[in-house]
Amino acid sequence: MKLSRWIATVLLAGCMGQALAQEATIRKNLSERLPNIPKIDEVSKTPMNGLYEVRMGSDIMYSDAEGNFLIQGALIDVRQKRNLTEERTEKLSAIPFDQLPLKNAFTQVRGNGKRKLAIFADPNCGYCKRFEKDLQKLDNVTIYHLLYPILGDDSRTKSRHIWCAKDKAKAWNDWMINGVTPAANACDSSIIDANVEFGKKQRITGTPTLFFADGSRVPGAVPVAQVEKMLTDIK
Repeated sequence: MKLSRWIATVLLAGCMGQALAQEATIRKNLSERLPNIPKIDEVSKTPMNGLYEVRMGSDIMYSDAEGNFLIQGALIDVRQKRNLTEERTEKLSAIPFDQLPLKNAFTQVRGNGKRKLAIFADPNCGYCKRFEKDLQKLDNVTIYHLLYPILGDDSRTKSRHIWCAKDKAKAWNDWMINGVTPAANACDSSIIDANVEFGKKQRITGTPTLFFADGSRVPGAVPVAQVEKMLTDIK
């Protein structure tokens, strides 16, 4: 038994050493041949023989074992009908719910409020307005609204007036659903800058962007039926 364990350990060490050497080769060759390539954070094998994933932040590309070729696009497992690139990107873009800046949000509670949904939205975003109307169909959910004005100065002004309103949720609904311009209000609105800074770091590039309790991220005004399903599927 001791001999077999020793052999297994040696083989495992050899495989790990080979993998590290392969990763180093890919990193070295790509960095030398493409001086402007972003910092490579991770190199790992894919299920496709001879193909390696090259991760730069949350961006994914693929390389051969020597770093001679670089491929940009989706890797599809046709047998299982899975988009492996999309699955990997979704996993990389997830943010644990408790790491969102929820202290900078105002909430709306529907029904028992047990399910959780966080939304980064710009008050001048047409898609956000349409999505907000669809959200009225959701029940038994706590919605965390994070003001995320990225469409210009007027978006920041409206965000400030909404945040500083006595009833933030009402001011939000009045504007997003009923088209009533939020009244001018003043207060410490530094949370808005904090939200924008957080979003830039986490590459939240559009609105609305949704986050669910399991950390999954969904960009865009998706159908409310999809939101309902995702809320229900989270255990």
